[in-house]
Parts: sequence; structure tokens; C-alpha cells
Amino acid sequence: MDVTQFNHGYWYATELKAFAKTIGIPRAGALRKDELEQALTRFLRTGAIEIRAAPPVSRSAIKDVDRGLRPGLRVVVYTNDTATKAFLEREALKLAPDLKRRSGARYRLNRWREQQIAKGAAITYRDLVREYVRLSLTAGSFPHIPHGRYINFMSDFLSAEKGATRSQAVAAWKLLKTLNIPKDYRSWKNLRSSATRSVPAAAARESGAPAPGARGRARADTTRAPRPIVPAAGTDPPAPSAPDDSRRDRRARGSRR
Repeated sequence: MDVTQFNHGYWYATELKAFAKTIGIPRAGALRKDELEQALTRFLRTGAIEIRAAPPVSRSAIKDVDRGLRPGLRVVVYTNDTATKAFLEREALKLAPDLKRRSGARYRLNRWREQQIAKGAAITYRDLVREYVRLSLTAGSFPHIPHGRYINFMSDFLSAEKGATRSQAVAAWKLLKTLNIPKDYRSWKNLRSSATRSVPAAAARESGAPAPGARGRARADTTRAPRPIVPAAGTDPPAPSAPDDSRRDRRARGSRR
């Protein structure tokens, strides 16, 4: 498998963890899906095994929320629970009273926190609140997240498809996962445009007239990744159907009359 094949496929976390364990990536079971994708992409591209994630925290360590959250508390054992989220919201509103929740801000805040801790920076919850406010007030669209394909697709889809609902975006993502193309909005849009252009081409074939722009255009119906048909466990493949001899028997009976 090369990088292109890996990026065109959609892999569940269990599949990524199994692949990571076979090539010797340490702590594969404790890594997030995006961390696994980064490590596997790096391995397929360079052959090197490198983990860029924060070191694991001892399970016996006291959680920050149990120590009492306050702005000056150093971030050591962060928990993404309801109490911590509520604390961040309350403190953020003190800095920006008109602050509104922004989609993707918390995700990016968590990645920023992990990056700071991985670098050995001593950050406090005051730093977290300030970064959360900065992310929430940033103008324009967020930059794409490396390997955050679902988040990037949803953001691009809802921004570009006027009046689209979240359920429509999720349905489009589910379709994209089954296709052998890059998992981004641009590829989905190009495929949809190709399918739309094929409608007048089909009508032209029925009438016998050449379709406009049909010369040299590749069809888009080969993008779905083929899936082999495998018999269910414990069953035999279906036997080939026997030839229909009824017509031959009727001729034989007619010749004897």
C-alpha cells in the first residue's frame, strides 16, 4: 500500500490500530485516530516510525478538575468533561461577554493544548481560556486540520452548499467514504459535477445526437471502490444454475410423434 491508496481509503480506528501494531508503532492502542493516521502516513512515505503525541499520563494521577479548576492552575491532567467545558465557557465570557460558541474551536483548542504539553511548555487554564477566546473570535474560516478529514469536509460542505443542513452533510460524507477518491469536499464536488454532466449525455445517446463536451471525457462511474463478494461463514458458494433443457425436451417429444 502506498500513501495515495491509504489516503483514498477510509479506515476505522480498529483497523488503524491493528496496522500500527503490525509495523511496531509504540502505544498504538492509546493513540487517537488522527495521530494514528499521521504516524502511518509518515511510515508509508519515509519508512520511519515517529510519534508526535503528548506522553501518556499516569492513571493514578489526580485530575485537574478534582484539584479545583482556577485560572492560575497548571494544566497537568486535563479532562474533556462537562465541568471543564463549563469552566472554560464562564472564564471566556469574562474576557469577551458577547462571545458565541464557534464550531471547531474546542477541537483546535485541544490540539493546541496537546502541542504545548508535548513541547514541555507549562501552560495554565488562563492560557487555555485566552486561546479559546482567540480561536472563537478569529475572522474567516479555520485552516484545514491535517488528517481531520471529516471535520474539514463538514466545514467545507456547510460553507459552500448554501442552505445545506448538517444531516445532508453527514449523508454526503457517508457516500464519500465508500468511494475510491480523496476524502475531501473538492473531490466530492468534482464527482457530483461529473455525474450531473452525464445526464445530458445519456439523453443524447437515446436520441442519437452527440452529447456536448462528451469527446474525451472520462466516465465517473468507476470511482466506487470494488468490493469482492464473499460467501457467509460456514456456507458454500452458490452452485451454477443448470442449463434450461425444457426447449430441447419439447423438440425431442415432437420428433417422436
